[in-house]
Amino acid sequence: MSTAATAQKTLKDLITGSIRRAIEEGKLPEAEIPAFAIEVPADRTHGDLATNAAMVSARAFRLAPRKIAEIITSGMELSSTCFDRFEIAGPGFINFFYAPSFYAQVIREIEQAGEAFGRSDVGKGQRILVEFVSANPTGPMHIGNARGGAIGDSLSSVLQAAGCEVEREFYINDAGNQIEKFATSLEIRYLQLFREGYELPEDAYHGQDIIDHAKGFAETFGDRYVEADSSERRKALVDYALPKNIAGLERDLLKYRIRYDHWFKESTLHQSGAVQHIVDLLTEKGHTYEQEGAIWFRASAFGAEKDFVLVRSNGLPTYVVPDIAYHYDKLVTRGFDKAIDILGADHHGYVPRLKAALTALGVDASRLDVVLMQMVRLIKDGEPYKVSKRSGKAITLVTLLDEIPIDAARFFFNLREANTHCDFDLDLAVEKSSQNPVYYVQYAHARICNILKNLSEQGIASRHCTEEELSLLNAPEEKELILQLAACPQVIEAAAKEYDPSEVTRYVYETATLFHKFYNACRVQSEEEALMQARLSLCLAARQVIANILTMLKIDAPESM
Repeated sequence: MSTAATAQKTLKDLITGSIRRAIEEGKLPEAEIPAFAIEVPADRTHGDLATNAAMVSARAFRLAPRKIAEIITSGMELSSTCFDRFEIAGPGFINFFYAPSFYAQVIREIEQAGEAFGRSDVGKGQRILVEFVSANPTGPMHIGNARGGAIGDSLSSVLQAAGCEVEREFYINDAGNQIEKFATSLEIRYLQLFREGYELPEDAYHGQDIIDHAKGFAETFGDRYVEADSSERRKALVDYALPKNIAGLERDLLKYRIRYDHWFKESTLHQSGAVQHIVDLLTEKGHTYEQEGAIWFRASAFGAEKDFVLVRSNGLPTYVVPDIAYHYDKLVTRGFDKAIDILGADHHGYVPRLKAALTALGVDASRLDVVLMQMVRLIKDGEPYKVSKRSGKAITLVTLLDEIPIDAARFFFNLREANTHCDFDLDLAVEKSSQNPVYYVQYAHARICNILKNLSEQGIASRHCTEEELSLLNAPEEKELILQLAACPQVIEAAAKEYDPSEVTRYVYETATLFHKFYNACRVQSEEEALMQARLSLCLAARQVIANILTMLKIDAPESM
């Protein structure tokens, strides 16, 4: 347990023990102790930790909250704790202030833990599968995929830091309507190379990548498939182009620093019979009915708004059946404790359908969690950056990474909660100034490295400090920075619990801000050797925490800039 978490537990035990003693001594009436909160006040001048224990106990003890607060604190002994004083504020809040030993212990904890600082085992024993991006393999990845990739990969890292056993997965939609459209687009582009009179339908894929595939296929096979049966020609074209697209997806995502544990093909669900098995299971359990030749699922009986078709009247399953089979495979066949999907906000109506089907299949639907992600709007020169989907010239993940640093892309996409709209400023992402948040954080790390380098050139090296020396760190800026560093493990735990890696990104930005504030207020190199060494220890602790978070987010922590 971290120093900060230990302090909160100590305080909770201290307050609970004090209330129990007061009841035993007759200072408070017999009553069950109500649940109370221990929080970090928004204004740290009001204390490092505060409790509403007296406030929530007023009804149980039939006394004014302030009177209860006085009773709770009257026999409270702090000498063996990390607190050195308390005060009663307002109508009965009790505020507690850390002793110098707490600040020293935080630095000592970071020194000892090193690269492991911030990690915990709160999620130990949980097997979690995180599926993200899963872009259609019929073309290049778009800006939404870029955001989903950064969020999904960073969330996976956050969950791992919280002790979970995490696997990353990409679901390849290599079956269904989009593959049929892909085949049509390839077929017409191929035939256009040899004959006139073929036009690409409006709803086909118009991108340059389709033309390139058709040309590449023609260079390899010539006109061999011009006179072939259409189904044979389409299959040959897809078999040629699809593996290239999938390899391209993997290559581009690796450039984006995303490496998957599994690439799961939808087609395997059809080939193995898993798709039909879902229909059979739901039918056996009495959860389907026939109407106008189609097989319907009684989804409304399991929380969905309305029933929906599983198998069309032509005998073909709808797109949702492979999805049900896929999630059944995740949670039942492979036995993951949790399946987390990162999906676009347009999937909000799809989630209740999927959960309804899982429930009908006897699976606890709460084991599936979905993070819905809002749209990305590119900004350039202060204005929305217009791109044309019709021309096939929309900005893709690859073209984005050609324009801006990978560090900036991963940081910017993780700076806001997934369920909020994202304005991505292309100009800011390449700016080398404190206005660019990722540059600002990386500069804090480089600045610390530079401090150590400059001192080393003068023959000054950092050394181990005693608790007495670390207690010299009592300037407001020093204490504020140490408190920020102490919060790291709890921030990561909260981010894992909420499936929100942006909490970690904002945390490291705030840490950099407080380091710069400390640096400007407190001169590290000092004639007082003990104080200089204590401040060097604080610098090293800050560098470690910033590096740990940047590494978690797969962002570089440069030593010079």
